[in-house]
Amino acid sequence: MTAGLSVLIPVYNWRIDELIHSIIAQQASWPGPVEILLFDDGSTEEFRQLNRPLGVLPGVRYHELPRNVGRAAIRNQLAVAAQHEWLLLLDNDSLPPDAQFLARYAAARRQAPVLVGGTCYRAAPPVEAELHLRWLYGQAREARPAAVRQATPYSQLTINNALIQADIFRGFPLDESLTGYGHEDTRFGTALAAAGIPLVHIENPVLHEGLEPAAVFLQKSEQAVRNLVQVYRTEGLGLDSRLLQTALRLQRLGLAGAARPTLAALAPMLRRQLLSATPQLRLFDLLKLHWLLRELA
Repeated sequence: MTAGLSVLIPVYNWRIDELIHSIIAQQASWPGPVEILLFDDGSTEEFRQLNRPLGVLPGVRYHELPRNVGRAAIRNQLAVAAQHEWLLLLDNDSLPPDAQFLARYAAARRQAPVLVGGTCYRAAPPVEAELHLRWLYGQAREARPAAVRQATPYSQLTINNALIQADIFRGFPLDESLTGYGHEDTRFGTALAAAGIPLVHIENPVLHEGLEPAAVFLQKSEQAVRNLVQVYRTEGLGLDSRLLQTALRLQRLGLAGAARPTLAALAPMLRRQLLSATPQLRLFDLLKLHWLLRELA
């Protein structure tokens, strides 16, 4: 009998009806039973009222958590509740780019027990200037072809669009000690690599629709830097990060002490530039290096 599919979507302050109806319309492309699990992770009542009606749709299970548990913990809870052999992990602010999204995963599922589809962004920049930084970063740093991701497959693992055998995901649960944004999949990828579990990147991206305003993205990125330091200090992970490599190189050369006050003085100017309508990613890298050197001090 063909293995079933559980689509796992953590929900947080986002209207998800377009995503859910898109997945439902493609269910027949998966050669087996399909369920969609929606766990709301402490959204405001406004969004809960918008999303609750989806729970009456056939094959959809909607559940509201009493409090926010975080990006890693809610995915672990979804995996425990899933009934089928394959898990499709999606973010709530993503959309399939076309009607063949599930079909491509179904066709590729025999290649490996872990498949990663990637992310894409709309070709035109958003009209709102405050969204330019997040769009630019996504286009330049996240929208990578499968061949590029496959060159370093485990460090390129992102769980915002991944098809994983359920027993494998449950055997390597996400690190719930990481709160906030960023690097919850770093430890997961490292554990898969250490266990020798095959992982294949394919061309099956989701469209990332949830572009945060620059001020919010900077706040989340600073949290991601803190998480990077945590996984590095506790388990020696994250060494594939160019940002961490740069910071450690400065430390080895004895230059970190001089770089810290220089970057701290530049930080307000860097932030102002990144909040403008024409942000520059090189300046974003400098701001992140400032955060990282501060955390490593």
